[in-house]
Amino acid sequence: MKNIAFFPGSFDPFTKGHADIVKRGLKLFDEVIIGIGNNTQKNRHFPLELMTLKIKEAFHETENISIITYDGLTASIAQQYGARFLLRGLRNTTDFEYENTISQVNRHLIKDLETVFLITSPELAPISSTIVRELHKFGAKVNDYLPYDLE
Repeated sequence: MKNIAFFPGSFDPFTKGHADIVKRGLKLFDEVIIGIGNNTQKNRHFPLELMTLKIKEAFHETENISIITYDGLTASIAQQYGARFLLRGLRNTTDFEYENTISQVNRHLIKDLETVFLITSPELAPISSTIVRELHKFGAKVNDYLPYDLE
């Protein structure tokens, strides 16, 4: 049985920090599925289609990665794709508090679904999609924070 991890997020945009978690996750799992979810509490800045294309571009030479877009509960989608693990990155204690609660609910929904947390690499910890989005909205160059060229 393959150990498949599902890496969910709104990825608006997908940053170097996200890419680092995926690459490190591939050392632990046979396959990583990147799931671009539709977060009902957020309005997207970058279209889903663009992010899907850019993530594929970032990993075009990497095996065992697939990218999907989805609506619905993350735990159910992970189960649908045969993933027994959710992969999440943590930058700080605030991330942990948020992610811990979600992992408990996901485990309640799907008993055998484990969440695996990876601590963000120190040099990437200051990067967040929120900051990159804000910079981009005001015309600042953001390619230094992304694993692909946006501009």
